[in-house]
Amino acid sequence: MADATKSAADGPAATSPNDRAAAAAAAVTDRHLRRMLWTPGTRLATVAWPSGAVAGRFGMWHYWWHAHLVDLLVDAAVHRPGDDTADVVSLLLRGIRLRNLGKWTNNYFDDMAWLGLAIERADRHLGLSHDRAVRTLSGRMVDAWVPHLGGGIPWRTMDLFFNAPANGPAAVLLARTGHVERAAAMTDWMDAHLVDDESHLIIDGIKPATRPGEMERVTAIYTYCQGVVLGAELELLRRTRREVHAERLDRLLRAVQTRMCPDGVIPGAGGGDGGLFAGILARYLALIATDLPPIIQGADDLRRRAAQIVTTSAEAAWLHRADTESGPVFGADWRKPASQPASEGTNAQFIEGAVNSSQLPERDLSVQLSAWMVLEAAAAIDLRLPEHVQNEAT
Repeated sequence: MADATKSAADGPAATSPNDRAAAAAAAVTDRHLRRMLWTPGTRLATVAWPSGAVAGRFGMWHYWWHAHLVDLLVDAAVHRPGDDTADVVSLLLRGIRLRNLGKWTNNYFDDMAWLGLAIERADRHLGLSHDRAVRTLSGRMVDAWVPHLGGGIPWRTMDLFFNAPANGPAAVLLARTGHVERAAAMTDWMDAHLVDDESHLIIDGIKPATRPGEMERVTAIYTYCQGVVLGAELELLRRTRREVHAERLDRLLRAVQTRMCPDGVIPGAGGGDGGLFAGILARYLALIATDLPPIIQGADDLRRRAAQIVTTSAEAAWLHRADTESGPVFGADWRKPASQPASEGTNAQFIEGAVNSSQLPERDLSVQLSAWMVLEAAAAIDLRLPEHVQNEAT
């Protein structure tokens, strides 16, 4: 990606939001993106930097982290056109499929939703063609609906934990692929089951209680759950113009502002999987700023409020970076100075369906992707580049 990242040579001197995003793109891709072992025509990312031995590079990989890497490369191509990024995305998607044993799918519905979203965007923005992959992944979201338990899709196959991290991105994907009624049903289900009564933030999910036939709420609150529900309500608002989606979006955005980001900066959640959480919220806040239909009453205020969190968070992430010879390194908490990673300490570990943090979170690809994500989100707002053309909504 030499052409795509040449502005990263500016490093600390980068001043515009797009220059800062370019610097992050260069640093992350140069440090992490490699050919998959000895397989030509592929790319895959090391999940930690410094990565150590060859076995440490690709012996462990994380499907959903790679989905967000694809999404970010699409951002880079949209915000800084005229380079070879589309070719890199094609190589990365081939690497993902080969590393996933020749399949697009796995056993986690949230993972598959994220990859479906990334591939759909790559096809739409870069002119690639992965129709079968998008149909397969969106079809899994449709088939996972569980009507006899009141709706919702589970976190993973053979599981009865129904959560926002699966239903949120699935609803966005289904709305973008023509399954609008099912996407609307998902947002209705999340509004009915996952809204905290006091804060109006989105809780993690629900699972079977000890008493047969009853469900209990898992009340943990994560930043990315807010992001995916905001994104789903926005997609449905664009396509249906139903006022209920605007009302829910406004309510949740206000809760994010007051309860989660009182100083305007999205809080971090450590490394491992948590490293991605803040960036995901930033992505969907930026979409409110760029794609909210202008016919909605109070649209300008909603856009301004969402944009403010993104730009304040991006400024904090950039201000607290650590500058290295290979470009900026970002911290897991954008309010605090980042540490420069070293190869010592434990790596992120996959335990019971989730990835725990490395001993030093800055080593984790997820942490670096998240900061890159908020910088691309700020660039989209500054460039006034919407995700969708205005006449796409039906």
